[in-house]
Amino acid sequence: MENQLSFIVKLLLASALLSALIKYVAPYFPLPATDATALVTVLLPTLIMAIALAWRFQAQKQT
Repeated sequence: MENQLSFIVKLLLASALLSALIKYVAPYFPLPATDATALVTVLLPTLIMAIALAWRFQAQKQT
């Protein structure tokens, strides 16, 4: 139970930090409003997660 609670607290803190970065730091990096920018913004997190999961799967498969 304590392990799950600490995980949830860490997740909430990471989310709050990411939110603050988006709100206060992101406006200093103007991005053009193009279709390519929107596509990269939407698909990049999914691609990163897929690579991380594939890497983890390969590591488990070797052991």
